[in-house]
Amino acid sequence: MHPRSNRSKPAGLTLLRVARRIGGPPHEGRLIAGSLVLSCALGRSGVTRNKREGDGATPAGRWPLLYFYLRTPAPLRLPWRRTRPRDLWCDDPGSFLYNKPLHGPSHLGHEEMWRNDQLYDAVGVIGYNLHPRVRGRGSAIFFHIATDDHAATAGCVALRARDMARLLPRLGRSVALLIG
Repeated sequence: MHPRSNRSKPAGLTLLRVARRIGGPPHEGRLIAGSLVLSCALGRSGVTRNKREGDGATPAGRWPLLYFYLRTPAPLRLPWRRTRPRDLWCDDPGSFLYNKPLHGPSHLGHEEMWRNDQLYDAVGVIGYNLHPRVRGRGSAIFFHIATDDHAATAGCVALRARDMARLLPRLGRSVALLIG
């Protein structure tokens, strides 16, 4: 299935700024989206310019938000596709499918996109290490739902569900995360 979008809505936000919270633990961040300032969770190791698979860091840089996996459709200008129970994301650096979506079951190392904890009910695919893919430089870097206590991620950027619900309708068709 190809990502879908709603082209009839006017332009929205095109830049989301993400940074560590000054004085806080490495995984505590702030996301600035126009006039909204939201708490976010980052990787347990904070932000890095030298991302490696499994380091627990969020990659610094300007990364496009390419499309969303949505468990339930939501008002969104960006392309999206419905999450299905067999959807996976390969995080196996030894595979030619590294850092690509795939369908299960699979013997490869992977992230389950259909989860029971609601953290992946809305998952934005961040354009990090995709074009070109470099094995071992980090995979499955997503923009997704945070735990209630904003626990550290494995390198993703995460917002509370209510904040994600507020933000999604404000995003433009072309949006980037500036992580620094």
